[in-house]
Amino acid sequence: MGYRYLGFAACSLTLLGHFCFSQELQPGLSGMGPSKWITIKHTQAPGARYRSVNSETQRYTQEDVYVRAWIPVIHKPKYAIVLGPHYRTEQLEIDTRGENPMHQMSNWKLRSMGVDIKSFFRLDDSSFLIVASQVNKSGSMAEIPLKNVPLNYSFTAVYLKKKSADKEIGYGIMASKNRNLSVLPVFVFNYNFSPKSGIEISLPKKIAWRYNFSPKDILYLKSEAISRSYYIAEQNNGLFRKIDMDTGIMYNRQINKIIGVELFSGYRVNISNTLPDGVVPIKTSGFTASIELYIRPLFGLLKKSK
Repeated sequence: MGYRYLGFAACSLTLLGHFCFSQELQPGLSGMGPSKWITIKHTQAPGARYRSVNSETQRYTQEDVYVRAWIPVIHKPKYAIVLGPHYRTEQLEIDTRGENPMHQMSNWKLRSMGVDIKSFFRLDDSSFLIVASQVNKSGSMAEIPLKNVPLNYSFTAVYLKKKSADKEIGYGIMASKNRNLSVLPVFVFNYNFSPKSGIEISLPKKIAWRYNFSPKDILYLKSEAISRSYYIAEQNNGLFRKIDMDTGIMYNRQINKIIGVELFSGYRVNISNTLPDGVVPIKTSGFTASIELYIRPLFGLLKKSK
């Protein structure tokens, strides 16, 4: 049960990252990462090994591409709302030849599409209410038409208090419906140790230490929960799920006022997975890397000035 909570928490808390509101509205500390308007991210995790009862151990690489764009809807002095449509395509690529115990997995067309919604409310000069939600459909389009894929949703609300220019703390709750209804507490803590370094915590999803080499170069040491869940026809009661923890180094570089890039390299620890019948996991953890290209906001509502 705890693994299921962690999985949906990883999805829900993602909506709270990179506040995309104007500078006068948003909370956050100096030195934190820039806002992102359009994001394109490519991730690879090679080296996982599986076998079936009647075959040798075989190896595969997980690869996915993720795209999201934020669209401003409402912008008022004390509240704002933005929408973020998103799309993910994922592939489980077999690296070895011969009999393939995971042939059904390599033939999946894993897709996820939906929309994020962020709402921001200024309660006073030092406290804020952040409400985020997501609706999506995720499944293998080779087996299930999109219209037959169940709708998932999540909702997160966080009260954030800015204690000082270098410290803010938040508490909240999130609820998710992915087959079953789940509820979890949320804890947010951001603190700058100095003008160059700080810590960013968003539990139960992420903890990160940050170092600012310059206004355009940021290095992170971070640990972050990553969850994937897809509906698959007539397998595992229709569900394929992976919950991982990625720990490693991330580098954020703002190339110019519009374009930036984010690189990550680290180790992926598998916490839980749900696999097709007859497939036995041998090695589910290993190296992972990603590259993300992003475009910074070009208009007032989303722009975070430096």
